[in-house]
Amino acid sequence: MRKGDIIPHEVIENKILFIRDKKVMIDRDIALLYGVQTKVLNQAVRRNLNRFPEDFMFQLTKEETEGLLRSQFVTLERGRHYKYLPYAFTENGVPMLSSVLNSDRAIEVNIEIMRAFTRLREMIISHKDLQRKIDNMERKYDAQFKIVFDAIKQLLEPPARPKKRIGFLADEKGK
Repeated sequence: MRKGDIIPHEVIENKILFIRDKKVMIDRDIALLYGVQTKVLNQAVRRNLNRFPEDFMFQLTKEETEGLLRSQFVTLERGRHYKYLPYAFTENGVPMLSSVLNSDRAIEVNIEIMRAFTRLREMIISHKDLQRKIDNMERKYDAQFKIVFDAIKQLLEPPARPKKRIGFLADEKGK
């Protein structure tokens, strides 16, 4: 944890999920980080719905919620299931939350969340760059290695010798 961090960045990064091909955080996890009840967070959002278009926030389906529960909990404890379908906040929607909650803690946590999203984006970009470099190397060196492997195969094949004929051969001189 760096000096000034109020929450370790690993904790925040573990709460970032990929749902519908987007990096999101679930309302329950954000509320926990902000130190408020999920109900309070969602009430603030509902009072300011015009600040949360679809690319900032969306509600999970029942199937997505059940998948989320299965992936987060091995066995469900009594009272640990969702009463309401949760909201997912995208990388664009998370900063908007600090403006609707308007607390010092929300602002501080938001800064750490945004840093976590940035680190995740940087990791994804560097992973793609590394994959592209590997692909380029494979294309470049595949042709060269094909020549080497062809040469090795030729060396491993026994030399072609003319077959000896079996049987008596008449001497052509005696004719």
